[in-house]
Amino acid sequence: MKYYIISGEASGDLHGSNLVKQLRLLDADANIRCWGGDLMKAAGCTLVKHYKDLAFMGFIEVLLNLKTIINNIQFCKKDIALFKPDVLVLIDYPGFNLRIAQWAKQKNYKVVYYIAPQVWAWKENRVKKMKKCIDKMLCILPFEKDYFKSKWNWDVEYVGHPLVEVISDFIAKTSNIPFNKTSIALLPGSRKQEILKKLPVMLEVSKAFPNYQFIVAKAPGQDDSFYEPFLSSYNNVSSVRNDTYHLLMQSKAALVTSGTATLETALFGVPEVVCYKGSSISYSIAKHLVKVKYISLVNLIMDKMVVKELIQQEMNTKNLILELTELLSNEHRQREMTNDYADLKNILSQGGNASEKAAKSIFTFTSSTKE
Repeated sequence: MKYYIISGEASGDLHGSNLVKQLRLLDADANIRCWGGDLMKAAGCTLVKHYKDLAFMGFIEVLLNLKTIINNIQFCKKDIALFKPDVLVLIDYPGFNLRIAQWAKQKNYKVVYYIAPQVWAWKENRVKKMKKCIDKMLCILPFEKDYFKSKWNWDVEYVGHPLVEVISDFIAKTSNIPFNKTSIALLPGSRKQEILKKLPVMLEVSKAFPNYQFIVAKAPGQDDSFYEPFLSSYNNVSSVRNDTYHLLMQSKAALVTSGTATLETALFGVPEVVCYKGSSISYSIAKHLVKVKYISLVNLIMDKMVVKELIQQEMNTKNLILELTELLSNEHRQREMTNDYADLKNILSQGGNASEKAAKSIFTFTSSTKE
């Protein structure tokens, strides 16, 4: 069968690549065309657009790049029409993917959405349109199934979180490697705009901890030359590329940009401080629209403050030093966080192997409805 998969971020590329591997086990003749990244390409997809050319963060940034976004949407529609897939699989990336879903449904393509848009946080008005243009919704957060059913009378499928299997496999494969927990991981995000805002603040913290090596995880979509001006002024700072999981395995603590990385850090059992800092205008707009208590997935899933969140003006060098000192020296806090992380993993594991379940659901649905 023919599959057209669209992801627009690094995390979508990761989950998309694992989904593709499972689809190929079920469908040896699968013809897969995608928007994604190097991982999806390596898994056997024909890569149409790389996510590094698609990622625009914040209200102002989107407005400034509106012409590019519109051109990408038009190109995508034409490419889908030429390919004529049996099913369109959309992975997260809602600003783009929901527009494609609406068009695709009008053109009678089957539409599966894997990793539901976080409408429970904001833009709930999207759900009515989503129900009309999405044939099957696959969720990865445990509370989403009840949310969509109780509030919107929409039966969706919970498949578990794909990060659980990814990280469990990685830990198992590296179990014989001795790791010394002597580093502090800095995960400043994947988009250029967010890195520019957060990385300089994170780097200043290194001066207060001369006995630790601070290591920056470079984003796959950003060149080394982008990071060089930031890193050259600090004696105890280095960097890694495409090696974030090894970095987390050797880290005593981490400063992490809000997003999927907060969950990855928790599943590796690394104490963390969650950081968010955006443009003042974008943040002001978001503050009035977002309806959740927390910005990190760890706290949202656990429904309590497991990890400290430093947002906007609170994300400064002084506060980061205070919180990092607490994580490194307070054994009670460390034990408490470790226990919460274990509970988090148990919750996310209830759905089973997410990539396998999602692939089976997509394959079965597409096969049963194929004319």
